[in-house]
Amino acid sequence: MSKSLYEGQKIDIYFDGEKCIHSRFCVLRLPQVFRANVEGPWIHPDSADVEELTALAHTCPSGAITYVRKDGKEEAAGPVNTARVWENGPYEVRGEMTFAGSAAEHPPMKRAVLCRCGASKHKPFCDGTHAEFDFATTGEITTRESEALEERGGPLEVTPLKDGPLKVIGNLEVIKGSSGKTIDRQAKVFFCRCGASKNKPYCDGSHTKIGFKAD
Repeated sequence: MSKSLYEGQKIDIYFDGEKCIHSRFCVLRLPQVFRANVEGPWIHPDSADVEELTALAHTCPSGAITYVRKDGKEEAAGPVNTARVWENGPYEVRGEMTFAGSAAEHPPMKRAVLCRCGASKHKPFCDGTHAEFDFATTGEITTRESEALEERGGPLEVTPLKDGPLKVIGNLEVIKGSSGKTIDRQAKVFFCRCGASKNKPYCDGSHTKIGFKAD
């Protein structure tokens, strides 16, 4: 599914269906703009204030909704790079992300939801498959001892290693899914993406034992 453009007078909205995980913030918070289950165009950018629309886009965890403002203002990454570990689900990463390795064809993003169950058909992104086979793992990981980072923002490079974990380089705070409390602080981390690690969210080499295959 390709990215779709919905043009407005003051702002254009882009929607990427392959990244959407159906969190439904859009249709619940701005239903006059995001009109679910209708024939024809379902996004109407002129039906809300530009500031409301951009604020809504920023709540989209997967980056499926992006925008181009016609006043030239661009979405800025937040001051703190975070990887939120969802209960029974993916990693929600926020920061100035670029992708390397097999994912290098993807454009830079500021919001992404990355697969950690191993079953997504759109790796490295989550496509909701974890819900189909009841992937079960906690998001409330025990906090590790870690020193405060000198810088909490800055660029992140995400590399899905072939048949292995997600390597993330850059200042990153790993946070609990529901509470948002800090689990860890790292400048380089290897996240499990096969779903089998006994040290989730970190890789412990289990991808080799189970014969995990992914670019």
